[in-house]
Amino acid sequence: MPLGLNIPGRWRLPLNLAAFFTGIHHNYRNVDQKYTLVGKLDPASEEFTRAVEAVTGAPHAVGNHIQLLIDGDQIFPAMLEAIGAAKSTVNFLTYVYWTGAIAHTFADALSKQATAGIECNLLIDAVGAGKIEKKLIKQMREAGVHIARFRPVTWTNVTRLDNRTHRKVLVVDGKIGFVGGVGIAEEWTGHAQDPKHWRDTHVKVEGPAVRGLQGAFCGNWLEATGQVLASERYLPHLETFPDGVLAQVTRSEAGKGDTNIETLFFLALAAASERIWLTTAYFAPRQAFIEALGAAVERGVDVRIIVPGPYADKFIVRANGRETYKQLLKYDIKLYEYQPTMIHAKTITIDRVWSTIGSANFDNRSFALNDEVNISVQDPKLAAALDAQFEQDQKLSKPVTLENWKHRSTPEKAVEFVSSVVKREV
Repeated sequence: MPLGLNIPGRWRLPLNLAAFFTGIHHNYRNVDQKYTLVGKLDPASEEFTRAVEAVTGAPHAVGNHIQLLIDGDQIFPAMLEAIGAAKSTVNFLTYVYWTGAIAHTFADALSKQATAGIECNLLIDAVGAGKIEKKLIKQMREAGVHIARFRPVTWTNVTRLDNRTHRKVLVVDGKIGFVGGVGIAEEWTGHAQDPKHWRDTHVKVEGPAVRGLQGAFCGNWLEATGQVLASERYLPHLETFPDGVLAQVTRSEAGKGDTNIETLFFLALAAASERIWLTTAYFAPRQAFIEALGAAVERGVDVRIIVPGPYADKFIVRANGRETYKQLLKYDIKLYEYQPTMIHAKTITIDRVWSTIGSANFDNRSFALNDEVNISVQDPKLAAALDAQFEQDQKLSKPVTLENWKHRSTPEKAVEFVSSVVKREV
């Protein structure tokens, strides 16, 4: 019962449902725990890589090609091309599979390959993909696509209702992988040109790090189906690229204490000496991370954060995050709210050399409740590309200052107050 309260039995289900939909309660841990980095780390160093490997279990993999993909106009064609070129297997895991033409396009691509004899496995979260059209499920299954739902909602597993797989992973032939924030829905098509089309970031991965992405799929597939995917078809020998970069895939699952993603993010913040540029769709940091960000500013680090603005799709989570603005602004952290549409990207760059991209947001749901996966890369070129995108997004964002924050509207203050109460009680 993830509430930390002695709740009478008749109220547990409603509160569990409320906790799921807000996504802001805590797992079984000391939420007041503070973080301290013992020692000093350089994000560009081998020592940093070893630290990430030791505390998150993410093995380092050298010799990878990482291609940055921005918005649906770049992301979807690359994914569909990889599916269309598959020779043996397609493993696709997504939290969101909703509606629209793109949902049909992916269903058609998977159906075509399954009909041709390619093994296609599709794993969708039972809650996140609740909007998927039944006729698409029927079409794909009739074509031979193996479809499973992750943790279907039943009365017998209601205590895990809020533990979802939020991962977005596509792996083709065990050799080409994709990971990031994009879901399969019309909202992700286009190039963030209007409020109906979202801003997001994904990467295409080739090289040894693909095995970590395959592992993220296989772990969730095992729970959903009982099948262990372990043959050469799923886990082939992976060549390294001579000009490739070092990458680490961090997988995180709901559980007790601090999760791997939470630890990864703290290490990155604590190691920064020049800049932390963070973009996230859902920003509701607990006190330990507020202090870690503030400590970075006190070390002279340029801390900038871009979050959704008026088109945020989850107003309660946004309000919960905004409730922390005053404290963050007093640390001189630079906050920006993205204006044109919903910004759904989840990226961090550190000191122009280290980056992480994936499904994890900067909130308790990603840190403690969801299964997540991020790829972290030591590569100045990728960091520079992400920083350039950050600067573009920043130009389209409204800076939040202490002055304009003090003069926000009464309704905004009321929503934040309610959000803060829910955060304390749930």
